[in-house]
Amino acid sequence: MKITKVEILHLKTNLKNGHWRPIVCRIYTDEGIYGDGEAALAYGEAQSAAFGIVQNFAKLIIGMDPLAHEIIWDKLYRATFWGQNGGPVIFAGISAIDIALWDIKGKHYNAPIYQLLGGKRRETLRTYASQLQFGWGPDIVPQRTPEDYAREARKAVEEGYDAIKIDFFTFKPDEGTFTDTDRIGLLNPAYLRMYEARVKAVREAVGPDVDIIIENHSFTDSQSATQLGNLVKKYDIFYFEEPSTPTPQLSRFVHEETGLPVANGERIYTRWQYIEYFKQNAIQVIQPDVGTCGETFFGFMVHYFSTVIITEAPERSKKSAIWHMFLTWVCRFMPAGAPSPLRLPFI
Repeated sequence: MKITKVEILHLKTNLKNGHWRPIVCRIYTDEGIYGDGEAALAYGEAQSAAFGIVQNFAKLIIGMDPLAHEIIWDKLYRATFWGQNGGPVIFAGISAIDIALWDIKGKHYNAPIYQLLGGKRRETLRTYASQLQFGWGPDIVPQRTPEDYAREARKAVEEGYDAIKIDFFTFKPDEGTFTDTDRIGLLNPAYLRMYEARVKAVREAVGPDVDIIIENHSFTDSQSATQLGNLVKKYDIFYFEEPSTPTPQLSRFVHEETGLPVANGERIYTRWQYIEYFKQNAIQVIQPDVGTCGETFFGFMVHYFSTVIITEAPERSKKSAIWHMFLTWVCRFMPAGAPSPLRLPFI
């Protein structure tokens, strides 16, 4: 079987006034089997670059055996000059192709991806309700008061979720959003009081048996994150996600200063970038994103490490149905101990 053609599409959505645009590809073979993949950079400011890199990489795999996904992955990593030590654009491009190749492999062998990865470990997967600062509903509605946060948290719990994730430092109490100036360095005492009031309201609303994950989006730095973590850890925080710019040194500092488990991975790529985190005990929950690290690498991670969480996206449609479907297949294989942000039933 040989790869004959690759189509790349830059899809349109209504999200963020049309700014969030998934990049997807379809790989065709001479046996009539095709596979779909996605470069998961639909949001932020890298969509055009992701679209371009998939076009570049697609030219390199024509005529290759689509079942030899490890060989193709290695070619894209080692023979493209920028692949080695690459960042999100490079690995999103590799991921799009890699996901599509796994799709082809599953169809060729008439087997689900989890079977090809070694077997199904679970029938169900624990999930959490994510990004409640935008409200828990179909529309993005900024939450501003402690009562707003408590109400949205209760909505998610009433739907059956026993874990929720919130960025408590996105929206100002009156109007507008916080800026970098507001969120880095030692924080204004008024911000600290506001932050604790929001976390306290959520904990009181959901009770002691619901896990609370604090999202930071790396908007805070190590100083402000340490202040916030120490302030609210008494409310039994499950883990602290992206508390600062992702580096092993900063993650370790926040973990040691607060005692909170630190999660990172949405902006960490390949096993080689993760290794320093492990060596320094700088990360307690790893978050490899199947749309930016490639399934080959993701399979390696979940096989060797027992606390894994898949990052972001489905509940806010940041990524397409291709990403969601592939994640659903792979999650059955995971030996994960932490919940994942899904709102889709297993297929």
